[in-house]
Amino acid sequence: MNVTHVNEQAISFTIWERPAMRRALAERDVATVYLMLQHSGVSQRRLAALTGQSQSEISEILNGRQVMAYDVLVRIADGLGVPRGYMGLAYDDGPSYLVPEEDADDDERVRRLLAHAAQVTIGAVTPETGDWPRPLARSGTPVPARIGEAEVEQVETVTETLRALDYRYGGGACRDAVVAQLAWSQNLLRAECSEPVRHRLHRALADQHNLAGWTSFDTGLYDDACRQFTRALEQAKYAGDPSLAANVLYRLGRVHLHRSRMADALRFFQLGQICAQDASCELTVALLCANEAWAYALLGDERLALKSIRRAEDEFARSDRAAAPGWVRFFGEADIQAAAGMCHAGLADADESHLAPAADLLLRSVAGRDHDMARSKVFELIALATVRLRLGDVEAGLRDGHEAVTLTARVRSVRALDRLSPLDSAAAALPGRTDARELRRRIADLRAV
Repeated sequence: MNVTHVNEQAISFTIWERPAMRRALAERDVATVYLMLQHSGVSQRRLAALTGQSQSEISEILNGRQVMAYDVLVRIADGLGVPRGYMGLAYDDGPSYLVPEEDADDDERVRRLLAHAAQVTIGAVTPETGDWPRPLARSGTPVPARIGEAEVEQVETVTETLRALDYRYGGGACRDAVVAQLAWSQNLLRAECSEPVRHRLHRALADQHNLAGWTSFDTGLYDDACRQFTRALEQAKYAGDPSLAANVLYRLGRVHLHRSRMADALRFFQLGQICAQDASCELTVALLCANEAWAYALLGDERLALKSIRRAEDEFARSDRAAAPGWVRFFGEADIQAAAGMCHAGLADADESHLAPAADLLLRSVAGRDHDMARSKVFELIALATVRLRLGDVEAGLRDGHEAVTLTARVRSVRALDRLSPLDSAAAALPGRTDARELRRRIADLRAV
C-alpha cells in the first residue's frame, strides 16, 4: 500500500490572487501554475495528492505537457482550491432537487423539495458533500424600474458597511462582496429617476468603485484596482465631487507607492491635492500631504519630506473630521502619527538619526488603534518592529515582530504579507539570535502557501 505523507494545510488564498498566478490560471497554463506552486514550497508529491494525478503526470506537465481535457482541469481546480471562474470553468447546475426542470409545475417542484427535505430530516439520504463548494444556480436580483433617494442611500450604506469590513479584516475578506454589489448597483443607472437622484447615484457608484479598487489593491490585483479607480475618478468628476476625486487619486498614489514607483505616486498625490483644495477639505489635504511626505522620504528628499509632513499636521489640526465624507473620515490622530513615523523611517535609510523619532511616532500610532482598524495596526506594528531592530532595541523589536506576524495571519491582505519583507531583512541581520531565526521562520511560513 502506498502511503503519501503530505501537508494537509490548505493552500493559502493569497497565492491565487497574485497577478502572475491569475494570468496563468486565466490562460489555463497548468505548467506555470505548478511551477509557481513549487517555488512557494508545494512539492510534486503534494500536488499529486491534491489533484489526484500521479507524480509522473505532474512531472510531464512541468516539462511542457499541456492539459486540455475539461474534466482534468476541473479536477485540478477543485483539488487545489482554485475558484473555477479564475480558469474560465463553468460550474454544473446544482442538485436536481434544487433546480427542477423548467416544464415542472409549482406542485411538482414543491413535492420534490418536500420529499428531499423529509429524507434529509430523518437521515434517509446522505448529502453529496462534494457539491457544497459549488455555487448554487443564481439569478440576477431585479432592479426597480424607478428609483429614489432610498435606493441610493442603500448603495451608500452597503459601501460603508463593506468598507468597515475591509479596515478590520482586509480586502480579501470582502472584495468579492464589493464587486458583486457593484455589479447590481451599476444596473440602477438604467432605472428612471430624477436628476438630483441620478447625481447622487453617480457619486455613490464612484465611491463603490473606489472601494472595489482598494480591496483589489489589498489582494494584489493591481490591474483590476487601477481599472476600478479609473471608473471611480471619472464618476466622481462627473458628479462634481472634488473630495471624492482627491480620495481616488490618493489611493492610486498608494498603489504606485507600494510598487516602489515613488515618482509616479507623487504625481497622483499632487493631482489629488488640486482636487482637495477645490473641495476645501482640510482632512483630505492632510491625507495627501502625509502620503506625499512618505514618497519624498523614500526618494531621499529630507527637506521636502519634512515640509510635507509639517503641512499635513497643520491641515489635520484645522480639519473637522466629524464633518468629513465617509471615504476620508478614517484618517485620524493615529494615521497622522503613522504617516510621520513612516516618513522618518524612510529617511532613516540615509540618516539613522531618524530612527528614534520614527519609533516614537509608530509606537503612539499602534497604541491608538483598536480592532476596527486591524489592518492599519498590522502595518504600523510591522514598521515599528523593523525600526526597533534597526535601533538595536532587539527584545522589543522581536516581541513586536512576533505580534505583527500573529496579527497578519488574521487579516486577508497581500499588502500585509508584502510589508513583512523589511522586517525579515532586519531579523536576518541577527543570525546569532534563536528568537530572530524563529521570527524569520514564522514570516516564511506565513508568506508561503
